[in-house]
Amino acid sequence: MSSNIKILGFLCNWCSYAGADLAGISRIQYPPSLRVLRVMCSGRVDPQFVIQALEMGADGVIIMGCHPGDCHYLTGNYEAQVKFELLQKLLTHIGFNRVRLEWVSASEGVRFGEVITEFTEYIKKLGPSPLRDKKANPELLEKLQLCEDVVKHFRIRALIGRQRKISEEGNVYKNKISEKEIETLVDNAIKTEFIRSKIYRLLKNEPLSVKLLAERLKLDSYDILKHVTVLRQRGLIGLDKIDGVSPHYMAIGV
Repeated sequence: MSSNIKILGFLCNWCSYAGADLAGISRIQYPPSLRVLRVMCSGRVDPQFVIQALEMGADGVIIMGCHPGDCHYLTGNYEAQVKFELLQKLLTHIGFNRVRLEWVSASEGVRFGEVITEFTEYIKKLGPSPLRDKKANPELLEKLQLCEDVVKHFRIRALIGRQRKISEEGNVYKNKISEKEIETLVDNAIKTEFIRSKIYRLLKNEPLSVKLLAERLKLDSYDILKHVTVLRQRGLIGLDKIDGVSPHYMAIGV
């Protein structure tokens, strides 16, 4: 039943929250599945918030903001779109995409009800989140935690934060980078940080050599060595012991 579905909604104060208010005043019917968090702008919704909601067992997450061109803060909804695309890439990669972005204005009470009804029906077909009981699916929880590691990383945040400005206005040298080039940069950065997060989490549990890490992750040893070098430079891992001629590394501060 839709009443059992729990969807967390991040609603923009100026448009979609007002649209929800209008839907209530107009007695528009929609499923009682939505739990609302009002934010001043959809651009304020950090991808980390969405992933944490999924980790905590939300069946779905919807972000709702002003229509493009109507943002109270001019470009906030464009920033929301960029962050949402990052989420789509990560959650599709792990096969757990239960997130949606929609534009609803203050005058669209009917549309608000339609959007919530349609998304609820979509989530019902997927079924309740397997993370309502975290112990039931620790593998999925770990994948989401890896996604959270990625979206928290300064490299990813810098790329996402500057993506639109660089493509439209150019970098500090006034050189514009095409959206396709930026997307390739972001995709490569996501892939790289995902692997580094896996390495770090493995080394939180036990010291491992480059060879053992490569076997666990089914990757080339040379590539693993490059990632280990970067993680050491970041101060996240350090040398634990040398077994024969093989250095073993361990996460620092665990």
